[in-house]
Amino acid sequence: MAQLTPQSPLYNFPLPEIEAWLKKMGCDQNPQELNCWYVKKGNWEAEITLDIEDICVSYLNAGADGSDIKRAFPYSLSRQDIEDAVFSGP
Repeated sequence: MAQLTPQSPLYNFPLPEIEAWLKKMGCDQNPQELNCWYVKKGNWEAEITLDIEDICVSYLNAGADGSDIKRAFPYSLSRQDIEDAVFSGP
């Protein structure tokens, strides 16, 4: 099997590696809903959900009116692209 790199599509990574990556990025797993994660970085916080076709991110209270900003990133994107997009904030 080919070596997985940050440029590899996220769907090539086994779930334990995705979970380890999220932990490395400072995310905490929800013990009741194992596909849900929470992260707080400086002036923003987000919930990350590992859905069937996408990684869904809700930046909490990030909209101008205090609403959540929701984004979805397909697993076909590289891990690095998703990391850059999600962890740069809303």
